[in-house]
Amino acid sequence: MLKLLLKILSGFYYLVTSVRNFLYDNKVIKSHEFFAPVISVGNLTVGGTGKTPHTEYIVNLLKDEFTVTVLSRGYKRETSGYIEADKDSSVAEIGDEPKQMMKKFSGKAFVAVCEDRVKGILNILKKKLDAQIIVLDDAYQHRKVTPSVNILLVDYNRPVYEDHLLPYGRLRESSKGTSRAHIIIVTKCPDGIKPIEKNIIAKNMNRLPFQSVYFTNFKYSAPKKVFQDAADSPEITKDTQILLLTGIANTQILEEYVKKTFSENITQLKFSDHHNFKKKDIHKITETFSGLSGKKIIITTEKDAVRLEELTFDENIRKNMYYLPIEVNFIFEEDAQKFNQQILKYVTENKTDYRLHTTVR
Repeated sequence: MLKLLLKILSGFYYLVTSVRNFLYDNKVIKSHEFFAPVISVGNLTVGGTGKTPHTEYIVNLLKDEFTVTVLSRGYKRETSGYIEADKDSSVAEIGDEPKQMMKKFSGKAFVAVCEDRVKGILNILKKKLDAQIIVLDDAYQHRKVTPSVNILLVDYNRPVYEDHLLPYGRLRESSKGTSRAHIIIVTKCPDGIKPIEKNIIAKNMNRLPFQSVYFTNFKYSAPKKVFQDAADSPEITKDTQILLLTGIANTQILEEYVKKTFSENITQLKFSDHHNFKKKDIHKITETFSGLSGKKIIITTEKDAVRLEELTFDENIRKNMYYLPIEVNFIFEEDAQKFNQQILKYVTENKTDYRLHTTVR
């Protein structure tokens, strides 16, 4: 009965989202296009597909040659409206992912948040006179903006053509929404994926002639300290007790990596995605870590680290808490080259001086 009810609710959800997309597709509801190049990174599903790491990849690709501004809605922040992030911005003000990017690209790229992407872009155009490229983080369903390049991320482990609409499945809209993408990136792929499987997935995705399909996974770097007074590279041996502390949607890839790379002696503390840590959580983390015997450390994610570093822990926790930096890796070398060339070619040919255009087309 529950399954039937969820399917019925999914039918209503399909009707609402289909009508909305129909109105945008037929220009009944206006979608804004800007003179400045706008690159959107997003997905069709709820849960993590790696939007922030892929956004960071694009920023890294462009930041040395262009001035880049990342615009996010600032999910779960406690503020509203347009805010330009700086080194003093807190997670409560701008959200954890924008804070992560602000720390990573300080002085090399700008980061701003605004729930209304049109207003956010207009503010960027007016205030960042020398900016050239805008990258939208998690904006695939934000149809008030027509991006110059629309990048859709699809989880290899749960492809959209095998999924269902909310609440029966995890799709935010019908899989037909893939047609809006200029680039489709299949994320979280195994290292051993074969070219023939690549072709099968692209075919099942009903790829259109103008769409490029690429395949990526994630690579972790050496652990880094969450707090500045800890050592940079902890010595981790097979007998080290690890408290794996996470507040992300899916921990499977991280768990497998930690077990394979460091130690199988893992105790996990899992919180919900974008979890806002409270005093009771600090107590639970401290109590769990204190209960581990022998040599021990805490490993967390890069996203969780920006939240945790704003909290007050005792010295034993501070000196033993590390995060794992994460970055995008293209499975096929030729994919990386083609993707980089595709993005660079577009922005080079379409870059503009914001001082000349501060309005929509």
